[in-house]
Amino acid sequence: MQHNIKNKLMDLSENELLSHRDISWLAFNYRVLQEAKSPSVPLFEKIKFLAIYSSNLDEFFKIRVANHRNLLRVGKKTIRKLADDPKKILKEILEIVNTQQEEFSDIFYVHIKKGLKKQNIYIKRPNELNEEQLRFIENYFSAYMLPYVQPVLLKGNKIRPFLNNGALYQMVWMEDKSKEGKEEYAFVKVPSDHLPRHIELPSTGNRKDIIILDNIVRYSIPNLFPGYHIKDTFSFKLNRDAELYIDDEFSGNLIHKIRSSLNKRNIGPASRFVYDRSMPADLLSFIQDTFDLDKYDLFPEGRYHNNSDFFSFPNFGLKSLMNADLPPLSYPPLETSEGFFDRIKERDHLITFPYQSYESVVRFFENAAEDKKVTHIKIIQYRVARKSRIMNALMKAVKNGKQVSAFIEVKARFDEAANLKWGERLEAAGINVYYSFPGVKVHSKLALVLRNEDNKSVIYSYLSTGNFHEDTSKIYSDYGLFTADKRLTAEIARVFTFLETVKMPDQDFEHLLVGQFNLRGDLVELIEKEIENAKEGKKASMILKMNSLQDIKIIKKLYEASAAGVKIKMIIRGICCLKPQVPGLSENIEAYSIVDRFLEHARVFIFHNEGDEKMYLSSADWMTRNLNYRIETTFPIYDKKIKKTIKDHINLQLEDNVKSRIIDADNNNYFRNTKRDIAIRSQVETYFYTKRQDYDE
Repeated sequence: MQHNIKNKLMDLSENELLSHRDISWLAFNYRVLQEAKSPSVPLFEKIKFLAIYSSNLDEFFKIRVANHRNLLRVGKKTIRKLADDPKKILKEILEIVNTQQEEFSDIFYVHIKKGLKKQNIYIKRPNELNEEQLRFIENYFSAYMLPYVQPVLLKGNKIRPFLNNGALYQMVWMEDKSKEGKEEYAFVKVPSDHLPRHIELPSTGNRKDIIILDNIVRYSIPNLFPGYHIKDTFSFKLNRDAELYIDDEFSGNLIHKIRSSLNKRNIGPASRFVYDRSMPADLLSFIQDTFDLDKYDLFPEGRYHNNSDFFSFPNFGLKSLMNADLPPLSYPPLETSEGFFDRIKERDHLITFPYQSYESVVRFFENAAEDKKVTHIKIIQYRVARKSRIMNALMKAVKNGKQVSAFIEVKARFDEAANLKWGERLEAAGINVYYSFPGVKVHSKLALVLRNEDNKSVIYSYLSTGNFHEDTSKIYSDYGLFTADKRLTAEIARVFTFLETVKMPDQDFEHLLVGQFNLRGDLVELIEKEIENAKEGKKASMILKMNSLQDIKIIKKLYEASAAGVKIKMIIRGICCLKPQVPGLSENIEAYSIVDRFLEHARVFIFHNEGDEKMYLSSADWMTRNLNYRIETTFPIYDKKIKKTIKDHINLQLEDNVKSRIIDADNNNYFRNTKRDIAIRSQVETYFYTKRQDYDE
């Protein structure tokens, strides 16, 4: 059987073996959209899911669709060498997104507005306003909006005005009053980058009226073009290619290149021109000609764009229309106990975010900054909060005489500028700052504190599946491990030595799986061990939880494992290029995706290993970029109590029959029905599991 599967894998094309990563991603984003229409989701949370869906889609077009557009620009000879035809993939992407956008509009206009109406909340248009409200929007326009609308009269392609990346505009179709029949086009900007998108209007009683900023602009347009009769207006926006194309830079001054690229991000080529689908064909043709757009740039939507602005939709303090509070729980062994580092020395500690507070992580650094026995602090910064107690603690530590070093990954997408600023601040405070490697991203989530105890140096470490980010810790589901286990801390120290010296470690990594060293190879060995056990008739299984699975070599190895009889269960939030439950290929692979109030972000890998389970937490997804081009850290869990806690969390997710979808080869996104009498919503169950946790030593 194993020989047959290897032959089959060789015979099948990549298209037959894999779901395309971008089509799979669109299936994930549809799972987000599903939450916006779920009857069990509170009204204002549905609106938030519309915002998440839209924000995700914007980034997808800025990066992934822009990449396909660039591939279309290369020669046919180069395209023939690609596994996928970019023209075909782009067409499929646009068809899927167009269908989803129509459903988005239906969800908003039919379900959301109906739900708001039941709560006496109304989104109104200018022709529905009373006199007081009309005066309000007239005054609002004059006082706050007029300097930003920037009216521009268009003259075909003779003058090609520049459109700001992601900005909202209104195209104006009008007729010259002095020349009957002479039509003109103009556009104005909707200043949503300066003002709230949803404006509360004067209302009476329990009624709450809202107007969208776009409609205040529409109402005011006749005053901007007094010599014209306004026939109609249509919304549009342009997304530009936001990729910096620096990941493969191997020479030169990388920081300078990043700074230079950031300046160009907002002036890149078009990746998506979004327009009101009711726009007349001749006007759309005029726009194409004016702004030099081709048919692959064009993307019809509803009347309103930039729906990520729903994040700030007014909630009027109506908590009954929001999720019930699940406040982060304290972790007393570290938050309230005396002797913070003594507690870590006694045993490992696992913090589960966002169910537990991030306070233990913050105090790790704050205590280290004050502790007279601490001599060194080291940290890897990938994404960090704008206001960060952790960064403040590092700067305070320097003032207190500690040696502090920070490795800053300045290629963290859309956080490049923020990370550069933090680097400058840390350097100015006296911290030793190390920056990105050419060609490789550092994605590990590690910190280290060196403490002088009885004339001996003792290392305390923190390892995590998520970033050092106090804000996202409240919404991202992650694990953090505090340890003084020398098996781990010694190897963590070697990771930092490599980052600071770029010299290969003298010793191999035996416990950690580290990207660029042993990560891919050791993962393959762990899979092959299960294959070997299955062939010998032993029980063999894997549970794999991650954000994305895309690497073809790993996927082929999982197909081999399935053919050998290894039972594989996967929990994958986003991209899954493996095709589960395909006869003759993946019968023994089940895959699920959970989308709920918290973003599933943790990576957990569990191997049966003949009953002596091996369990790892990781910063790495199983994508080629993570396994080949990043410094990642996958770390074992040795503490039996912690292993049980993680396994219990995973089992809750495998039993989820409320927010779990089945991932199949056709991206159907069917909700999972476990045929249990009781509803299991894993995130809520995990919260109460954590609340019941016994912290007795």
